[in-house]
Amino acid sequence: MSEMFDNISSKYDLLNHTLSLGFDRIWRRRLVRILNRALRLRSKRRREKSAAILDVGCGTGDLTIALARKGWSVTGVDISRGMVDIARRKCAENGVKASFKIASADSLPFADGTFAAVTVSFGIRNFDHRPESLKEMFRVTAPSGCLMILEFGVPSWSIWKALYMFYFKRIMPLLGGLISGNRSAYYYLPESVMEFPKYEEFCAELTAAGYTDVSYKSLMRGVAILYKAHKP
Repeated sequence: MSEMFDNISSKYDLLNHTLSLGFDRIWRRRLVRILNRALRLRSKRRREKSAAILDVGCGTGDLTIALARKGWSVTGVDISRGMVDIARRKCAENGVKASFKIASADSLPFADGTFAAVTVSFGIRNFDHRPESLKEMFRVTAPSGCLMILEFGVPSWSIWKALYMFYFKRIMPLLGGLISGNRSAYYYLPESVMEFPKYEEFCAELTAAGYTDVSYKSLMRGVAILYKAHKP
């Protein structure tokens, strides 16, 4: 898996923004707004000056950078060195301070309860060992902390679903392959989304990992889903 993402890392941002028609930026901003409000309330109650956030599967750092710009202490983690190298460069170019580590989500190199929040954007479906990864994220989440996950979904409205699936399964892999030179990676994308558990099923996985108050919100009629959960 890391090799595939290393291979497409140089074109990853261009492809993400182009193939999502720019909506990936809007969805990330929404996650940041919601999380920022939650963390400010938590910090006020606990009289904390700054909360730490872990961005798992950070890729090229778009969400990591957006969170760091809010003033939080953010660490990005990814298995792809190529992706992390680009994330570090983007931080330097934008004058943003964040730290990064090469690590797998199912073996996070952090102490219990280190982070007030853990985030994942468009990466959870790629985790090879998802139950173990969720437990690891729960372990490093501080008590009363939260988890927020942004992931692609499948629209339920029949007409919208048909249009979306045509683009997702026919147009996107073709364009992605032409731009990146790695067509297999973009045939993998729709397959991974289709195989990912449906909303309530994934919420049950989060509950099994120990999280409570698990909920989800549909974005753009189901094209993306924003999950939120808390650690007691």
